[in-house]
Amino acid sequence: MIKLYHADRMRSARIYWLLEELGLSYQLETVEYVPPAVPFSQHTPLGKFPVLEDGDLTMMESGAIVEYVLDRYGRGRLAPEHGSHLRGQFLQWIHFAEATLMPPVVDVFRHTRLKPEPERIPAVVIDARARAAAILTVVERAIEGKEYLLGKDFTGADVMMGYSLQVADWLGLLTETYPNLRAYLGRLKGRPAFVKVFGAS
Repeated sequence: MIKLYHADRMRSARIYWLLEELGLSYQLETVEYVPPAVPFSQHTPLGKFPVLEDGDLTMMESGAIVEYVLDRYGRGRLAPEHGSHLRGQFLQWIHFAEATLMPPVVDVFRHTRLKPEPERIPAVVIDARARAAAILTVVERAIEGKEYLLGKDFTGADVMMGYSLQVADWLGLLTETYPNLRAYLGRLKGRPAFVKVFGAS
């Protein structure tokens, strides 16, 4: 059986959400997040979140896990089929959500919430907010006129992006400047699997 190591509000929420959307059987191992003194110091098999175990396989990285779960267990759900013209866009947004949007969001989090006050650097926050604004504008334009990133169908790319947007919203980055994104996140928040993972908001 799939086993997911999860901490509240961490990137493991993406995998928890995906497993719920797919209706898969899994074991949720809830682990307390520890502000790390050094990287890879969480109490999981690989020292970070998320970690997924599936038989002999133990893996990390939320985007990789989303792709793995969909390929192995999705049975055609929540992903365009291989060879589809939508597959490239699907992969683009899966990786954009983590590789492009999350870095400035995490910088804001680290220097406003995580680090002790004396170690916070205001210039980092100013720079990160500007980077995040530019990146959010890209997604704001991309989602215009669409229900989800690929059109009318919800996919794993929306799980990846939805988590990033939720964190941005928690940090006050998803302002009224982004009406399309706020409406999109509202649609995601209405999904029962989202509510189970994040609670009603």
